[in-house]
Amino acid sequence: VQLQACGGGLVQAGGFLRLSCAASGRTFSNYDMGWFRQAPGKERESVSAINWSGGNTYYADSVKGRFTISTDNARDTVYLQMNGLKPEDTAVYYCAAGRSMDYFRGSGYFIRYWGPGTLVTVSS
Repeated sequence: VQLQACGGGLVQAGGFLRLSCAASGRTFSNYDMGWFRQAPGKERESVSAINWSGGNTYYADSVKGRFTISTDNARDTVYLQMNGLKPEDTAVYYCAAGRSMDYFRGSGYFIRYWGPGTLVTVSS
């Protein structure tokens, strides 16, 4: 499984960004998808996850009501729409693929595949 993320950038507080993660490889459909983030000086933390049918989603408490994860199966792409961004959302965001949605509730220790990070910077 290969993952390619994009969509990061600099935005003012209250603004929005959409991250995209394109998956490829013959077995990627066997994995649930999601996002982690790591802020400077902090540990990596889970943000959100989804299965490819879109019927099961997970959000960290810190992003509930502001972020929305979705899939486009025709494009093999997962999106993270981030609205109402706050300075504390500043981090490198990593797309990830894991065998279980449960793997996205921790720090990502059991995550199998990682994409390159994309930097999100929210100015106050």
